[in-house]
Amino acid sequence: MAPLPIAMATLHHFSFPSPGLEFSSVYHTVTSGTIYSGYGSSIMPGICGLKICTVAKIRIRKVLRQCGLHVPRKVEKAAEKNYEAKFDVHFPNESGSTFQGPQIVKSLNDKTATISDTKSLKENLHQMRDSSVPSLCIAVIGATGELARNKVFPALFALYYSGHLPQNVGIFGYSRKKLSDMDLRDMIAGSLTCRVDHHENCEDKLEKFLAQTYHIDGGYCNKEGMSELSARMEQLEGEGEANRIFYLSVPQEALLDVALSLAEGAQTKHGWNRVIIEKPFGFDAVSSQRITHSLQSKFEESQIYRIDHLLGKDLIENLTVMRFSNLVFEPLWSRTYIRNVQVVFSQDCGIEARGRYFDGYGTIRDIVHTHILQTIALFAMEQPVSLDGEDIRDEKVKVLRSIRKLDLEDVVLGQLKDESNKAENYMKSLTPTFFAAALYIENARWDGVPFLIKTGMGLMKNRVEIRIQFRHVPGNIYRERFGQNIDLDTNELILRDQPEEAILLKVNNKVPGLGLMLDASELNLLYRDRYNVEVPDSYEHLLLDVIDGDNHLFMRSDEVAAAWEILSPIIHEVDRHKLTPELYEAGGRGPVGAYYLGAKHGVRWADD
Repeated sequence: MAPLPIAMATLHHFSFPSPGLEFSSVYHTVTSGTIYSGYGSSIMPGICGLKICTVAKIRIRKVLRQCGLHVPRKVEKAAEKNYEAKFDVHFPNESGSTFQGPQIVKSLNDKTATISDTKSLKENLHQMRDSSVPSLCIAVIGATGELARNKVFPALFALYYSGHLPQNVGIFGYSRKKLSDMDLRDMIAGSLTCRVDHHENCEDKLEKFLAQTYHIDGGYCNKEGMSELSARMEQLEGEGEANRIFYLSVPQEALLDVALSLAEGAQTKHGWNRVIIEKPFGFDAVSSQRITHSLQSKFEESQIYRIDHLLGKDLIENLTVMRFSNLVFEPLWSRTYIRNVQVVFSQDCGIEARGRYFDGYGTIRDIVHTHILQTIALFAMEQPVSLDGEDIRDEKVKVLRSIRKLDLEDVVLGQLKDESNKAENYMKSLTPTFFAAALYIENARWDGVPFLIKTGMGLMKNRVEIRIQFRHVPGNIYRERFGQNIDLDTNELILRDQPEEAILLKVNNKVPGLGLMLDASELNLLYRDRYNVEVPDSYEHLLLDVIDGDNHLFMRSDEVAAAWEILSPIIHEVDRHKLTPELYEAGGRGPVGAYYLGAKHGVRWADD
């Protein structure tokens, strides 16, 4: 008797009879995993078919569980239907009629997922094992946190939906909570949305994305947890090139334990590893240097991506595009023509939106150290050799190192008044919610030009913009036409992100009609009018840069250190003397001191 192979220990060796093959008088009994053919009629063929399909079913489920894969019901039904069409295998019954193999499988349990088409199942199960296509696994450490749920997972799905993630991507959520894969999928599903401007196949892509999302219970030992994470990733990666990204959405106090455990137990040896670290990068220069030293003991600098989501705005990218791709602006970008530069980042929300985190770090460490100083560096840097990330970062760090030491007389601290009258509020300290300062870059291009920065919470409105005020026209023959306020004839270039994305150029022109009256008007490029597209979230932009290996919007360790050298002396002075911030009302323009600061440096704030 010749043995016919049935489901083996792995799905790779699992096989069904060939298409079109029909057994009309050959019965099969199952013995020790092998089917022997013969002409005995002592065993009912229906039972034989049932055993074959039951064994196959058990083997399939076992492999699925080992690989951590979830097969949607739609895929299962499609596979069954496909199998019935391709594999017309019949088992004779007592009456001489035949049972079809797939019908027996389907009759086992209507509620249990069963796949009969082996070829289709192999393609679904092992599509990530194609060695010709590098696999990508992305792990979100701290997966149940607010940042991960509301920003990181939605950004990953948006990239997947838009085709910027490979089809064989694996998304892993890592946390200390005991969740199943389905629990995590249910948790994040509500925050995943498709693009407003195109909804093609939204439901199908959402289902596929969730099916490729898994949860790892890291417990309270990160070394063991990271080993388990790596093992789960290896099950999906196969033997080809495998790349991994780790997004560390964890508190500062847990950062090093997580990062060092990851370095030892979760990095792939068959591709690149990239680690994303959230701000703030330390508490001051000393603590930041300690973190940097620990990270560099386990990772190369090129592997570390220090992320600030505010740097993923189109406003930031437009800084270099506007300047280096337009001849009309580049010759003007110096102290010869620019009188001052204002960088404004104001929010109308109060401290309750940021809670205990903000009370621990404040606006200086949270906003100024990363977003504000990086914006100034990108604005003021010399033209890099190329658009390569390292060339751009080389130029940025030169600007940061050239900024003059900041004096307390050129700084204004403010704190939002607590009007809640609640027993529990987070602002029981002197942590500032408002910061304004005048910075000077001591190099040949910017010597003497004040860079005024202002950032605060609970102000009149959300406003994020860079305003460049140019010098007055020497010997302007039209000066008298503007009246006594000479600031009216100042040309301005405004790059704005909020309240609406726009590029504005303020110019002087003649008012139509008789006589000669001049007016200051704005030539505007409003994104909503010019571009009929949905602007991607900044997290999408930055995550795609990490995948592509583009690091120019991420801070290098020397940039982090240079920024702390600017701010640490001020922070220590404030802490040493316990300086009290100036209180200001919610919904206003901020502390009055900010306007005296502007006047001191000959600058009139744009909102004055």
